[in-house]
Amino acid sequence: MKSFFTSLVVLFLICPFVLLAQTGKVYDNLSLPSKILKMDRKYAVYLPPGYETSDRSYPILYLLHGSGDDQTGWVQFGEVLNITDKAIADGTATPMIIIMPDGNTGRRGYFNDIKGDWNYEDFFFKELVPYVEKKYRVKGEKRFRAISGLSMGGGGTFMYALHHPEMFSSACPLSAAVGPLTLDDARKTITKNNPGIADSLIVNYYNRHSALALINNMPDDQKKAVRWYIDDGDDDFLYEGNCLVHIAMRKKGYTARVPDQRWRPYLDLLAGFIAKRTGVCIGSFSPVLIYIRQPGSIC
Repeated sequence: MKSFFTSLVVLFLICPFVLLAQTGKVYDNLSLPSKILKMDRKYAVYLPPGYETSDRSYPILYLLHGSGDDQTGWVQFGEVLNITDKAIADGTATPMIIIMPDGNTGRRGYFNDIKGDWNYEDFFFKELVPYVEKKYRVKGEKRFRAISGLSMGGGGTFMYALHHPEMFSSACPLSAAVGPLTLDDARKTITKNNPGIADSLIVNYYNRHSALALINNMPDDQKKAVRWYIDDGDDDFLYEGNCLVHIAMRKKGYTARVPDQRWRPYLDLLAGFIAKRTGVCIGSFSPVLIYIRQPGSIC
């Protein structure tokens, strides 16, 4: 009898820790110093179940929020903890680390400013990525790294993966702001905020910050560099740009699958897509584009 009660006590003592081990953790008020931006910048992190008690390294997803949000957006509204925990528990996603940087800087977008006085993209690649991948147990190879984002963050996803295809195995823009659709659009927007700016600077900026321009100018040897999972609905005001990007990618030789889904309820599918591309060695592959839309889309 004594042995029975001893075993029962041990069981009750162990069970809470077993339960806790099945749950990931989110820290949403962390920061790192930035010499490039001359300030501290915040970020949030999702750590998978068992991270604190294991010695293993994990794939990493950089998840960018939309305009008006900050590093807590995917935590509070995107329910990243519950959705990712469930995807991992169901076996549809591999355990991964998710980094959610604060892009709420007062300047729209995750890019370097055309005047060169605010270089957020430089901060991301030269400071944020090295910092977090040293601080956390991250698998550092390209095949274990992915990027995704919503709206403004979708635009950042396009730009970052197209600028640095050597870094990301997969990119998942969700309802993305794809940048100016034409050079004239870029001229109107940029000159409004920067009167008197040289046209040569506008042309260079457009060619580097329009997803359409980047895709149309993409070298053939880069088409296999990144796999794409693109989401947009036909009731989204950003549908035109996403449709044009989808068409441009098809013309570049990407194959496409078009399921009828929307972004928020399918973050678990996104996690699964990333897991298949970052959790294992994917080797060589043909260009793949997965485009999500609502029924009735013009795409």
